[in-house]
Amino acid sequence: MSNNQMMCDLATGVCGVAEEEKMEIVDFNQPKKSIDVYYVTDPICSHCWAIEPVLKKFKEQYGHYFNFHAVMGGLLEKWGDGPIDPANGIYKPADVAGHWREVGQYSRMPIDGSLMIDNPVQSSYPPSRVFKVIQSKYSDALAYEFLRRTREQLFAFNQNISDQSILIDIVNKVGLDGEAIVNEAEQPIGQQLLNEDFTLAGRLGVRGFPTIVMINEENKGVKIGGGRPFEYYVDGLKQILDVEELQPKQQPSLSSLLEKEKLLFSKEIEVMYDVEQSEIDAFIEKELSEGHYQVKEIVGERYVTINN
Repeated sequence: MSNNQMMCDLATGVCGVAEEEKMEIVDFNQPKKSIDVYYVTDPICSHCWAIEPVLKKFKEQYGHYFNFHAVMGGLLEKWGDGPIDPANGIYKPADVAGHWREVGQYSRMPIDGSLMIDNPVQSSYPPSRVFKVIQSKYSDALAYEFLRRTREQLFAFNQNISDQSILIDIVNKVGLDGEAIVNEAEQPIGQQLLNEDFTLAGRLGVRGFPTIVMINEENKGVKIGGGRPFEYYVDGLKQILDVEELQPKQQPSLSSLLEKEKLLFSKEIEVMYDVEQSEIDAFIEKELSEGHYQVKEIVGERYVTINN
């Protein structure tokens, strides 16, 4: 037997003489999550829907550096006689439809918007209270899944998420007791939990949605208002960590991401995997097993769902 050191290569499976190399010191410590990232948002915020692809990629690739907290901001308590958002020409529910469609066309996160003419959302508080009850009783992850499903139903599938029956159905589909949770959210505790988020958003100095605030251990922060490109959030994280480079995690495979998310719009896949829109069908076909998914279209945009 040769005195040469032998090694089996993990990548190739081939065993042979190990290459001569210096002893290597390896740091196995996982980065400490010393950063809190607060995402101040609202279920009916169209610009929050528009940044879903970028935010999803940011969390997947750099989430090991921070603790993520979604905070409800209270965009619409109720419709009144005065203007709600005069800067965008929104004085009454029907004015929202055109604004939403513009956001959908620009971002390519599909928005129908016609329900704001026919059956308008009267308040964003009911789904916000449900979010807070799920968050307080179960977990941030389940609450965030509920938030995602409410936005899918509102923007793409044109459902009124201020309606109790719609909310019950959404909660049921995330595996919880919809009737019990929606009923609890309408009790005083629901508004009490929501008020806590309003107070936090105020302390963070938030004036609109979406806003992302990153805070480090020294209680110093970076505030990013409005939808921004992916690199903007990465640069903000570098700044608050005071580092020149970050180590991103490899994106999950499309099959594992779809297994977790259940539904992905074309734009989300394009952003996550740096795929051109013209190549999306070929990419999906290559990455997913035949018979395990369906590709559909809504408001001119493709989306993929997992087969049950």
